[in-house]
Amino acid sequence: MTFTAQILTLYPEMFPGPLGTSLAGRALAEGKWACDTINPRDFTTDKHRSVDDTPAGGGAGMVLRADIMAAAVDHAVARMAEKVRSSRAQSRDGLAASDVSTSLDTNGDGSLATVSGEPDAVSGEPNSVSPEPVEPKATAGERRLPSEKRGSTGSPLTDTPPTAPILAMTPRGKPLTQARVREIASGPGVTIICGRFEGFDERLFEARAIEEVSIGDYILSGGEMGALVLLDACIRLLPGVMGASSSGDDESFENVILEYPQYTRPQIWEGRIIPEVLRSGDHAKIAAWRKQKAEEDTRLRRPDLWERHRDNPDQSPSGAQEKDKDKE
Repeated sequence: MTFTAQILTLYPEMFPGPLGTSLAGRALAEGKWACDTINPRDFTTDKHRSVDDTPAGGGAGMVLRADIMAAAVDHAVARMAEKVRSSRAQSRDGLAASDVSTSLDTNGDGSLATVSGEPDAVSGEPNSVSPEPVEPKATAGERRLPSEKRGSTGSPLTDTPPTAPILAMTPRGKPLTQARVREIASGPGVTIICGRFEGFDERLFEARAIEEVSIGDYILSGGEMGALVLLDACIRLLPGVMGASSSGDDESFENVILEYPQYTRPQIWEGRIIPEVLRSGDHAKIAAWRKQKAEEDTRLRRPDLWERHRDNPDQSPSGAQEKDKDKE
């Protein structure tokens, strides 16, 4: 299934922007993810296509209207659900075709199966036995569902498609974390609402299931840059985007703490030499050195992260390390 990013923005020309280049751009061209924009102005009813109004109670700036934004959100939800259902239907049809092909190829004893109603090659009489689809044999401990209820990966298919979260980029939101990024990247996609002006009418969040997200304690002119940051973090985690699946496992925040310092050639630069331990070839010593440096830098630069790490040194919020353990 292609990861679908829907962006509700007053400036659709900002997308894919930088995500059309490098790893994300190549993944976009290869169909690993899709970028769709929705302009809230398309859901206005006045001739000026107004999406905002003055703040209730007075004050500076303008506020994005709940009725206009909700109409755009509802459209995005319906469109995302249709994309997910269509993708799952294609997967189901592909699996069904594969099962039918298998059943027509063989009776299971090496002989060719015949279709009901067609004359038998020996007797000339119509064949009254319909071939049954051949189910793949289940491995030890595995319980298989009927073919029409399995997805292309063997996972159960239900009438209810997996949901894609709706996020609103706002400084009032919950800080974005690598753990949340991994959760989003593992799903069918995401809908992102980009704030502007003084923000959103609060009733939008009361009436719709929208998650407010912030990328940092600073103010931008709009949510578009935050949306690009969030999408870049998700896209790099999609299967096949990074060269090796383990490429990002040691990076900052994957294990709560910051990443260790990195070095490369030349060995000596402006009188500064690569630490001897990294040139030793002793992998155990290198791993110990990297762990020590990562902890030292985290303690000095991010005491908030260090407190979390000290309380639970084995914690891995992203799930990367747990997945590696499961493979062992």
